[in-house]
Amino acid sequence: MVLHEWSTERWQLDDGMARRLGETPWVSVATDREAGWWKVSTRQWVGAFSLGDLRVIVRPKIEPDNLFFLLEVGLPSEAWQAEAIDYATNDELLPALVSFFARTAETTLARGLFHHYRHEEDDLLALRGRIDFVRQFRRGGVLVPMACSWDDFTADVDENRCLTAAIRLALRVPDVPHDDRRRLRRLLAALDGVAERTASVALDRLDRIQYTRLNEHYRPALRLARLILANCTLQDQHGDTAASAFMLDMNQLFEDFVTSRLQRELRGRLDVKAQSRPHLDVEKRVEIRPDLTFLHHGETIGVADLKYKLTGGDSRTADTVGPLARHGDYYQLLAYTTALKLTEGTLIYCADANENTVVERQKPTGSLAKSTITVQHAETRLHAVAIDLSGSPSDIDAQITALAEHLVGTSGTSVS
Repeated sequence: MVLHEWSTERWQLDDGMARRLGETPWVSVATDREAGWWKVSTRQWVGAFSLGDLRVIVRPKIEPDNLFFLLEVGLPSEAWQAEAIDYATNDELLPALVSFFARTAETTLARGLFHHYRHEEDDLLALRGRIDFVRQFRRGGVLVPMACSWDDFTADVDENRCLTAAIRLALRVPDVPHDDRRRLRRLLAALDGVAERTASVALDRLDRIQYTRLNEHYRPALRLARLILANCTLQDQHGDTAASAFMLDMNQLFEDFVTSRLQRELRGRLDVKAQSRPHLDVEKRVEIRPDLTFLHHGETIGVADLKYKLTGGDSRTADTVGPLARHGDYYQLLAYTTALKLTEGTLIYCADANENTVVERQKPTGSLAKSTITVQHAETRLHAVAIDLSGSPSDIDAQITALAEHLVGTSGTSVS
């Protein structure tokens, strides 16, 4: 059965299946007037999951090309064109994503396996590297084994360990084309000798990798590896319900995409910090967490919050000026600007995820639909900006550039 994100459909289900479906975190189930029928509602999750014989596919509102674009792996759009077409025709996201990962990882390793120095310590019968005198002196005159310390130039590093973990998980995915499955096996052979890590450990290590000019070429493959490791829950348990699933959180995907693009676009002008945790009150007991803060020479001069989906009946347009955000989102943004002593703040949301929000489609390519309200007595200006994901990747890039200029223009100080 196929659904779309943020939609509701009527399905005929038995009571047991309806209960199991409602226990998953990806959809909600409510009774219908007609016996045996249920209202199944989706939220921000897209992908597919199975409950026994029931296969549920949730498709995104945006085009497949732009879904792959939101993965933000730093590759040109031509790189995922084949997978986007495949996803558009067969509804299954995971095999298409695995194929994209296999080709990207193959290109990455074709440049050579990444090696790096890793610090090692061990007690050896023969000297290797240098003696660790602190540990050696603790032995009270015993000469062997010697406490040795050395740096080993090896491929057994986090970058390759995380790739290995993702490849092993990807090999368990059904319906992956044979050519891509062979690619994955060849990659695993090339990574022979690299220690294996569980998905949870690999995810933790992935978030700690620091990119430099030496390992920058690994970034696209590792970003795809992270998606597979984080979302490919081959046997997920929720209460009494077990589900085979691969589901992407569009909220998180949109947030990560905009954050990454703004960091790139504003480099050298503003520092973009994600998920900072300042406090609302003087006593520092109430923590706030704006999605984005903007710093200039270490001083916070701007704030923004990302809202992929604006739910509620008060999302609408303000005459011909642009889209208004949900009232509660304005209140939240006002709290952020007040706590950070700012006079302006911005709400950034995805136009295509909001059926109740009318966006001006006649605007020039690359321009933003936006509106501004001024808070009474405070004179704080709150902006709402819509990123339209219905266009081409170049159109979206142009909107990100326009958004960056808006953020610079509304920052609390002059930025050169």
